[in-house]
Amino acid sequence: MLLDLSGLTTWADYFIIATVDNVRQSRAIADALQDAVLVHGGGRLHPEGDADGGWVLIEAGPGVIVHLFDSDARAYYNLEGLWNRAQEVVRIQ
Repeated sequence: MLLDLSGLTTWADYFIIATVDNVRQSRAIADALQDAVLVHGGGRLHPEGDADGGWVLIEAGPGVIVHLFDSDARAYYNLEGLWNRAQEVVRIQ
């Protein structure tokens, strides 16, 4: 899911919220994102959180924050509900 937060906050323009099936998948996505950012001239990413804990947050560029959740953590933190005033740009099921 991609949420547009540009009219709601000054510290982020977009949230990308994704559910991963397991720790290995979370780490693979974080590594692939790092590779993509480096190829396109970005700096080194510094993920926050831990795949073992169910939630990894990655600032993927100015104003773009990626959240990788396992299904339990995604339901618990419910960012879509917390940011329900944000415009949903894309949802892939």
